[in-house]
Amino acid sequence: MTDAILPTHKLLPGADLEEADLAGQNLQGVNLAGARLMGANLSRSILIGALLEGANLISCQLIAADVRANLMGANLMQADLTEADLRGANLRGANLMRSHLHRTFLAGAFLSGANLMGVNLQGADLRGTDLRGANLSGANLQGANLMQADLQGAIVTEANLEEANLQGANLAGANLAGANLLCAELEQSNLDGANLAGACLVGTVKA
Repeated sequence: MTDAILPTHKLLPGADLEEADLAGQNLQGVNLAGARLMGANLSRSILIGALLEGANLISCQLIAADVRANLMGANLMQADLTEADLRGANLRGANLMRSHLHRTFLAGAFLSGANLMGVNLQGADLRGTDLRGANLSGANLQGANLMQADLQGAIVTEANLEEANLQGANLAGANLAGANLLCAELEQSNLDGANLAGACLVGTVKA
């Protein structure tokens, strides 16, 4: 793994930082658009306001990092985002397939069109999150807080939403075929045009 300290006053779009050790660095506002950061260690780093649009972050370590940044279209496949702060982050169209999101903060994040297939979001805070058109097929959202989340047109097939809080969530046109909604809270949620074929709705609460 390569040690590296980034000059935060410079622009570094397209930089090759594969497997770089940037743990604990202050990278606030740095331009890393399109950068190659595969396998890099960014754990506990501060990336507030950083530009990581289209960056390659495959297998990157972002444990407990503050990533309230622009990650639009970034590739975060298999990245470790355990306990990372992504509140309000721009993750539109990002690839988070098989990423680790245990205890990750995602409230108010923008995840429209993102790929979250099979991701473990058990107990995650997704209040007010924009998940329009996102792919959550097979994701584990057991006990997740999705109050006021926007899931319009999202693909949530075969996902586990057991005991999830979906109060006031927008599920219009969402595909929930085969989803497990056992004891989920659906008060004031919008299910207009949602596909619930084969879904488990036992014990759900719907006002």
